[in-house]
Amino acid sequence: MKNICVLGAGSWGTALAVHLAKKGLLVRLWSIDKEQVDIMNETRFNQHFLPDIELANNIEPTCDLDFALHGAKLVVLSVPSNAVREVVQLFSPKINKDVVIVNTAKGLEEKTLMRMSQVIMEETKGLPPVAVLSGPSHAEEVSRFLPTAVVAAAKQRKVAEFVQDIFMAVNFRVYTNPDICGVEIGGALKNVIALATGIADGLGFGDNTRAALMTRGITEISRVGIRLKADPLTFAGLTGIGDLIVTCSSMHSRNRRAGIQLGQGIPLDTILKNMGMVVEGANTVKAAVKLARQLCVEMPITQEVHDVLYKGKKPIESVNNLMKRNRTHEVEEVVTNCNFI
Repeated sequence: MKNICVLGAGSWGTALAVHLAKKGLLVRLWSIDKEQVDIMNETRFNQHFLPDIELANNIEPTCDLDFALHGAKLVVLSVPSNAVREVVQLFSPKINKDVVIVNTAKGLEEKTLMRMSQVIMEETKGLPPVAVLSGPSHAEEVSRFLPTAVVAAAKQRKVAEFVQDIFMAVNFRVYTNPDICGVEIGGALKNVIALATGIADGLGFGDNTRAALMTRGITEISRVGIRLKADPLTFAGLTGIGDLIVTCSSMHSRNRRAGIQLGQGIPLDTILKNMGMVVEGANTVKAAVKLARQLCVEMPITQEVHDVLYKGKKPIESVNNLMKRNRTHEVEEVVTNCNFI
């Protein structure tokens, strides 16, 4: 392989470029921001997103899309979810059907409620194969080559294994999974639950509260995924509970940090402005509430997060609403299929 194209020079796109470059691959790292590209070429650091990580010589930052794509057999899409459609529209006329597109964005498109792979396939007319790379993987740790495990999901086994082979390394273990829907739903909705656990932390609550939100959160995520024909086992894996754990418990998580500030009473607009990076959960929660309504799925935590962010509800009021909900069984299916003794 002559080169790999990474579209998006944020923290995750840069971390993946650093990871692939260490494997000896030539990586062209594309950004629409010429000033950012010039600084990276001059200093060999992405000063805004990963300021302590030096870019190897086989990483070529560029804002020339044609140059970035030239000769690439693998295109890694690592832009915020709300920019995926626009970026795909830019590059899709420039690639052929032999290119494999790997999406790493985690979110749902608010207007269409589509998953990111669906957006990509719609814009490319389904010609190039699309895979998804997801799992518990903070850019700050991947760029430092700390042991990490992720999932490459694709409908075709050979595509998933192709992506697996490209990314696999001693510090970066890649599993395959044909359940693209489950992988993407887990990756998108865990950001919403991370906002919830952050809010609880900001209110001064403890480990019990966080554990309850995470556990009931994966239940909400699974409900949506199963209704969309995802495999329930996916939500017990790396892109389900695994990604949820790391996003809800780490200060690397922008969603958790944003939630903490919300719990402390800081307005959302101020948080997003000061963060300087996209908080995916703040966008995804809008689509998630609409999707839950469309599927007739109950998502009480997600609804409360939405109302705190966009309806002016006080965080403590949302917590009280969740705690005072009508009594119910933990796993309705278990109770339905058997009787208490």
